[in-house]
Amino acid sequence: MFCSCARSKMTQVSHHPWGEWPGQGTVDLWVVQSPQVKVEVLTLGAIIRSVSYRGNDGQMEDVVLGYDNLEGYVSDKRYLGAVVGRVANRIAKGRFVLEGKEYQLDLNNGPNALHGGLRGFNKAIWLAAAVEGGVQLSLTSPDGDQGYPGEVQVSVSYTLQGEELTVEYQAQANKTTPINLTNHSYFNLAGQGVADIYDHQVSITAQSYLPVDDTSIPTGEIREVKDTPFDLREPVLIGPRLKELQGPGFDHNFCLSSPGGPWTEKRAARVCHPASGRVLEVSTNQPGVQFYTANFLDGSIAGKCGCRYRKHSSFCLETQNWPDAVNQPSFPDCLLRPGENYHHITRYTFTTV
Repeated sequence: MFCSCARSKMTQVSHHPWGEWPGQGTVDLWVVQSPQVKVEVLTLGAIIRSVSYRGNDGQMEDVVLGYDNLEGYVSDKRYLGAVVGRVANRIAKGRFVLEGKEYQLDLNNGPNALHGGLRGFNKAIWLAAAVEGGVQLSLTSPDGDQGYPGEVQVSVSYTLQGEELTVEYQAQANKTTPINLTNHSYFNLAGQGVADIYDHQVSITAQSYLPVDDTSIPTGEIREVKDTPFDLREPVLIGPRLKELQGPGFDHNFCLSSPGGPWTEKRAARVCHPASGRVLEVSTNQPGVQFYTANFLDGSIAGKCGCRYRKHSSFCLETQNWPDAVNQPSFPDCLLRPGENYHHITRYTFTTV
């Protein structure tokens, strides 16, 4: 039963309890719906559970991978739909030095730390409140959380107007700390559960990308995309392009701005599924976007309606700072200092051609 409902500019916002995580608390499901798009958000991990919109055939289709029940999200190890932090992506050897002190994080991705640690923001139950056109979720990350310094107050809001979902992240800290927040939704514009994304077309407005070592840590080089398989400035079909890559697929940071450049909102990426006509466009004020083609899904996950999620069944466009920036002085600054406000905005526009 819905326990609240608000209307704003044709956007309906409602919520109800979705499940109980024993020992942790109640997880609520929020529904934010415009005439064009329906978005479901969980208070666990500030997770986008679903995004549904029509294709050219007029049928509503859910285009985000996920689970039918809370247990799936509690046990999930692939960050489906979640906000990840305190630091998204990888930190080399889980180690960094800040103001003369060395910090050692738990290693949860081979020799590296990934997406905030063993119990990052994706496993926290956030507080939620209705805002105009959507929902705002907030979280307090205590000093020492997962090994990071300082208490951090974090909020993320999801607001929907027509075809556009705006995600706005803010954070303040009482000690200097690295921060890098993103959403880790896996998309398939043909519909979640469809076998692969080989028939999707992608373009990313990046002149350069970050090569990585064999543990997916950037080498420090900023390499031009020109004359490489990473040149996605014009739309390319994902399936054939994946065959040109060494390795299992895309899992790379595309550079949307230069180190030291202003963090202004810009178009980042566009993905089109010609068969259904569905299009996803992404803009952001972040200096990078991690394009990931679900290389490590292996069919072991039973998702919505029992669908088995396999390699290349979806894609992520994780708008964020550059990976391992805390250890790479030439990369954009990822430190949040007392008195400063971290502000990240990303917009997803869901349309048809």
